[in-house]
Amino acid sequence: MIGILIISHGTLGESLIHCACHMLNKRPPKLRQLGVTAQDDPVQLVPQARKMIKDLDEGEGVLLLTDMYGGSPSNIAAKLVIPGRIEAVAGVNLPMLIRALTYRDKTLSVMMTKAISGGCEGVLRVPPTFTTVQNVATRS
Repeated sequence: MIGILIISHGTLGESLIHCACHMLNKRPPKLRQLGVTAQDDPVQLVPQARKMIKDLDEGEGVLLLTDMYGGSPSNIAAKLVIPGRIEAVAGVNLPMLIRALTYRDKTLSVMMTKAISGGCEGVLRVPPTFTTVQNVATRS
């Protein structure tokens, strides 16, 4: 099983994991998060992230998911990438995480591709419903 480490600003990773647990009705194994706060020195978090990766890797690799490319979390992730063994994807969202969890029994390359497509396909305009909703304030 491929491990997943979310490296994100603040508590975003923790919140994504909480939502995934709710949706899947269980806590997925080999899924962790590292939150980066404004008070943290990103350089000092790299060893902690390496230890987390070591704990997550069962021999099939680890996918790092980070929130915004160019931010401290993605810069930390970039220092950890070992092509084909530890890969990183920026722009994490809930559809991306669910897709990654769904394909973690495949190869790291397939899982990464599916996670990216899930993240992209999960971003779309929500169409309005066609039922009439009465405005409580105006009764119209």
